[in-house]
Amino acid sequence: MSNSHFRRVLWASAVFNLGGAIAFGFPATVGQLMGLPAEVPALYRALMALFVLMFGGSYAWLALQPQIVRPMVGFAAIGKASVFVVITAFWLLGSLPLLSVVAASGDLAFAALFFHWLRSTS
Repeated sequence: MSNSHFRRVLWASAVFNLGGAIAFGFPATVGQLMGLPAEVPALYRALMALFVLMFGGSYAWLALQPQIVRPMVGFAAIGKASVFVVITAFWLLGSLPLLSVVAASGDLAFAALFFHWLRSTS
């Protein structure tokens, strides 16, 4: 995958994270589209939205760099894959609906693209 194509992937991931931050920040409304629990203390909502937004900001920052920082992409790939694993585990335990796994499949797709870029540029 070329760097110019991968920069578009990074931008798409940043937008995806923006949507996730909004969903985590407003679980009783937008979060219902992802199957998130509606009743969450405001502090947890705010912190989760902040972390998701910060990761999205890091993807945008990476896309703007003259050289894409490989360790950051590796960290991002592990993080995105981990989100999917955690969401899937909670679904398997009966704590989340399948809709949450479907929503988190975007993280899995981005993780795969990040890992693919890392392999193809080594």
